[in-house]
Amino acid sequence: MDHPEFTAFVLVAGMILAGVAQWRGWRPTLPVALAVGIGLRLILLISASSDSWQPVDYNEGFRAAGRAILHHQDPVLASQGSWHFLPMIPYFYALALATGLPWEIAGRVCTLIADVVLIALVGRLAGRKHAAAARFQYACNPIALMVAVIHGQVEPISLVFLVGAYILARSARTGAENGGTGLNGAWAGAMFGFALSAKSWPIILLPVVLAILPNWRQRLYGLVAAGAVPVFFLVTLPLVVSSNWADMLNVARYLGEVRPIVGEWGWTALMTGGDWTLAPTAAKIGQIILYTTIALVMWLWWRADRIDQTSAILLAFMLVTPRLGAQYLLWFVPFLCARPTRWSRPAMALAAVWAGTGYIYLTQFDDTGWWENHEWWAMSSVAVLPLLALAIPWYRRRPQPVEGLPVTETELVPATK
Repeated sequence: MDHPEFTAFVLVAGMILAGVAQWRGWRPTLPVALAVGIGLRLILLISASSDSWQPVDYNEGFRAAGRAILHHQDPVLASQGSWHFLPMIPYFYALALATGLPWEIAGRVCTLIADVVLIALVGRLAGRKHAAAARFQYACNPIALMVAVIHGQVEPISLVFLVGAYILARSARTGAENGGTGLNGAWAGAMFGFALSAKSWPIILLPVVLAILPNWRQRLYGLVAAGAVPVFFLVTLPLVVSSNWADMLNVARYLGEVRPIVGEWGWTALMTGGDWTLAPTAAKIGQIILYTTIALVMWLWWRADRIDQTSAILLAFMLVTPRLGAQYLLWFVPFLCARPTRWSRPAMALAAVWAGTGYIYLTQFDDTGWWENHEWWAMSSVAVLPLLALAIPWYRRRPQPVEGLPVTETELVPATK
């Protein structure tokens, strides 16, 4: 990275601004939150797009996927596995590249726009009373700034549809009370399907989204719509690129595989000494632990507010996962901004420091220096885990009545603990 001090200054400024807003009780309007959020992102976009350093996956895998669409090639096969998701986002990449924009900007346009939209949606997720504080916290969040702009990772695109699915599902519940139809559930499911088409990880939250819907008919519509959208993008491949049914089956099988690369985070980083390692046994055991933990947390928080349940699931994921990229840390940010806990802000701050060390400090070295420093950086991730554990909404496993509101409406009002 060519300008590490400037980048760090912008990120720290966002963190301080969010902290002061919380301390002083500021409630900026939506235009103010958007102006601040867009300003921070554009400043980083100018810096990141002109930098001689570009993230490897962004510069090689993502660009190859976008160019593959322009040349009517399968993005998974053409990128030799660097792109291992459905073609929805490569379609966006291809459109941006077709405008003539340089890749350093074109590849970040989609994620930046999605992240700006998320500012408004996080406010909707938080509910009317706490919307202003929640959206401003997300607008300034350094994890969001790093993942969306510096890394250009696709998490904001997946999250914008996922958060939209939560909001639509909650609206479907309200609409059902007013005689709405099952189409409300279908729209929520379709939005979830777009999130799943961007990245595969939201699948762990499908039971939560379906549980928000008011009845089994709407859940059925939602489930069908959620599955239909990824299938739609898969079957568009022969229409857009030179792909046959055999290639599509190969791509589908590849998308379902979990790559056994460990050593970046948590317990596997300690196991490998901070080195990336192909460890199928550790990855397989880790997946069993991970899915068991997710199921247990989902059950323990089943009667809780669905946003709190989601935060608990995603934070628990971070605690036990055998593999992680720094971009994963964005998963829980919109939900913790919408319904913060006592330890959520310190946890997000420490996670941002850890991720920022990787994005900024480690990029100052050549390949040899990067690998040497990667060892201690990866192993230092265990220092983040205790605060992530504390940020889990432990005291919200049961519905908490709010004075003046019926119990069924308390999900719209963040708890204080």
